Amino acid sequence: MIEANKLNYIAKERFIINDIDFACNEGEFIVVLGPNGAGKSTFLSILADEIHQKGNKISLKSCEYPKWCKKTLPKHKAKFSQHHNADIPLQVEDVVMMGRYPYFDTIPSDLDKKVIQESMACIDICPLQNRTYNQLSGGEKQRVHLARVLAQLNNEIDNKVLFLDEPLNNLDILHQHKILTLIKEFTTAKNTAIVVLHDLNLAAQYADKILLLEKGKKVIYDTPTKVLTQEILTKVYNFPCTVTTNPINNNPLIIFGQ
Repeated sequence: MIEANKLNYIAKERFIINDIDFACNEGEFIVVLGPNGAGKSTFLSILADEIHQKGNKISLKSCEYPKWCKKTLPKHKAKFSQHHNADIPLQVEDVVMMGRYPYFDTIPSDLDKKVIQESMACIDICPLQNRTYNQLSGGEKQRVHLARVLAQLNNEIDNKVLFLDEPLNNLDILHQHKILTLIKEFTTAKNTAIVVLHDLNLAAQYADKILLLEKGKKVIYDTPTKVLTQEILTKVYNFPCTVTTNPINNNPLIIFGQ
């Protein structure tokens, strides 16, 4: 689905991303972890073709980004960013409809309207659809943009890719798990999700693989059991932790502190 070799990104003469190889397959739920400043968001933006550095080559479905048709590409991949324009003077349903822009020129079709209703229902924001976006709480705004990217990839195309940068910000525990369950269902349908998270235990519960970054470099890229070890986490996060087994699902359970 995605393949990239020796990715680099330099800003102000400093490596933000340093020589990272990465590949993932269809149907995988990949979580990117790391302490603050590890380069997680930058790495995701490079993979999603939002920021560029000379020499980087990234293939989506065995085709490098420059060879893709610009009108077609947004139907194969979508990205949720952790920062959004604070001032969007539109109703919620109009913000979600932005995800359908690749599918129409001026007037949305009945299918587009149906899709945004489905997406809003998935994220539990139908009661908000006629409210003004600027009047919403931070968590509500977060869910609106999640509905938007889901609407963007609601099509008959196989093997789509969803990039999400900290999608759980401002969400309560119920909606955190609802969103991660939706992403898991998306990957079960042979699509791929690459998600930046901070919560290690949620990563352990939902991820198929974890990419752990530190100071712009890849520490390890493997299954949760192999990545989330006491030795690795204590070293990377520079804080003591204990790793045990979650009695509910046998995934790693991480407890930080003495």
